[in-house]
Amino acid sequence: MRAAQRNGEDVAGLTATRLTALLTAFRPGDDMLGVSELSRRTGVPKSSVHRLVGHLVAQGLLDRENGAVRLGLKLFEIGQLATQQRGLVDAARPYLADLREATRNTVHLAVLEGTEVVYLDIVRGPDAPNLPSRIGGRFPAHATAVGKAILAFSPDSVLEKVIATGLPRIGPRTITAPGLLRRSLAKVRADGLAHDREESRVGVVCVASPLLDGDGRPRAGISISGWSNRVRPGRVAPAVRTTALTLSRTLS
Repeated sequence: MRAAQRNGEDVAGLTATRLTALLTAFRPGDDMLGVSELSRRTGVPKSSVHRLVGHLVAQGLLDRENGAVRLGLKLFEIGQLATQQRGLVDAARPYLADLREATRNTVHLAVLEGTEVVYLDIVRGPDAPNLPSRIGGRFPAHATAVGKAILAFSPDSVLEKVIATGLPRIGPRTITAPGLLRRSLAKVRADGLAHDREESRVGVVCVASPLLDGDGRPRAGISISGWSNRVRPGRVAPAVRTTALTLSRTLS
């Protein structure tokens, strides 16, 4: 590879990284952000932020108003093109609603992407805590019940990647030891159920089960979350497992 070609690829890669950083700098509750704040959040120089923002505005990915920018509707349109996940959400919604009604707690539908779970749908329950999870949000897989439900049925290479990336402590009881995580996942495979006992947040417990395809591979996972002093995992676990099995058959 010639030096000029290699340098061109390096510049393109840097630009793509910076564009991604700018678009993902927006957080829940953000409306408009200025160039200075985007530079602070991303570490990209203000001059570069100004130039890249101009390109994103021209493509409809950002909207400009009074010297600041917000995420553009083009991003929403692109998101709606994720038809495979949209079909999964549409098929799962009635089951999630029934599970919420049966338990009065928050129900999550999530998939694994890399070492994190991404929440595709959330049906909040009236008796559940105000959780930080949001549709489109991410959370480390090893620290969630739904993440462990998916990891337990994933190829070994997926789990090894999670372990190699690190197992940071998120809640007071997060599993941070690789050996302990492996033993926990072995039990999940045997039971078809995963638990989060204050591993993601103080006072919160979760029960999850995977959605498996016809070959036994995990397509997604569902979970319920509630206060540890109100939810009895042994009582709600059968409902979670039954819902996951029924939905898995429907999707297959």
